[in-house]
Formats: sequence, C-alpha cells, structure tokens
Amino acid sequence: MEQILVVIFMLASIGMVALILMQHGKGADAGAAFGSGASATVFGAQGSANFLSRTTALLAAGWFVLALALAYFAMNRTEEPGLMDRAQQEAPAAETPAPVTDLPDVPEVPKASPASEEIPVPPPAGTGAEEKSEAPEQTGVEKSESVVDTAASETQAVAEDTADAAESAVEAAAEATGETTGKAE
Repeated sequence: MEQILVVIFMLASIGMVALILMQHGKGADAGAAFGSGASATVFGAQGSANFLSRTTALLAAGWFVLALALAYFAMNRTEEPGLMDRAQQEAPAAETPAPVTDLPDVPEVPKASPASEEIPVPPPAGTGAEEKSEAPEQTGVEKSESVVDTAASETQAVAEDTADAAESAVEAAAEATGETTGKAE
C-alpha cells in the first residue's frame, strides 16, 4: 500500500511541476515555450488559464493529502530487525580486555593554585634601582601611568631632536646657496 502511495506521490509531483510551467505568467510569455500558447486555442482565450489553475489546485490538494498519508505510514512503521541486529542478539557480547601496552602509566598533574588578585606589572625599560625601591607602594594603574609618562617624555625628546636636526639642515642648505634664513644669530 505504501509503495503505491509513493508512486502516486511522485506522479503528482511531476504533474504539478508540468502544470505550473505550462501556465502563462502575468509579466512574461515563458509559458508559451512550454505549450500554453497551443492550449489557448483548444480551451479558448480565457478558458486555458482557468483550466490549468483549477487542475493545479486540485493536484496540489491531492499532493498534500498524499504527503500526510505517507507521513502517517512512516510514523506507524515497525521494522523487522536487520541482519546485524539479529547477529548481535544471537551472540552475546564478549568482554574485551584492556589492551596491554609497554608504556608507563601517566602520572596525574597536580591542580594549579588559583591566580592571585594582583597582576604583576614589569618595570619600564631603562629604569634604575632607585625607582625599584619606590615601586612597591604603587598599584598596577599607577605603574602604567608612569610607563606612559616615561614613553611620552622620550617621544617628546626624539621630536625635539628631529626638529633641531631639520632646522640645522635648512640652515646648511641656505648657507650653501648663499641665502639667509632671516634668523638673528
């Protein structure tokens, strides 16, 4: 019974696809390539659209009924045990011993102690022992601020050196061409 329903379901699916492709679209004439232009002469100008749409609706309703019937049969199916299932039922499972290896047992790793509340911050590069004696009283945030201040002052010093070098290069170029920079010496 179920196999007959599956065959009818497949035929209904193929029929729906064919009917939908034969229908004349509202904006395009793609249906004429599949034969709807010829059917317009048999059923009349308006009759083919009604005939194809009604047939599609009836076929779609039948398709849904068949889908529900197949789902019902699938839910209530009881399968006979297969060859492998029967073999497992007949032969009891034998206990398999643990594999013997020449490898030593792996020791357990001790659990790590919980992390401390305070995160250590390394001292800034280039600091002397004088700052290290003052550092224990500082918190992580204060240490970070001092690192930022040190980096900012180093950056400012490099910028000043670069500006001085550029100014002396401009003066040297001006002297080489014989011009004056207008700067009082």
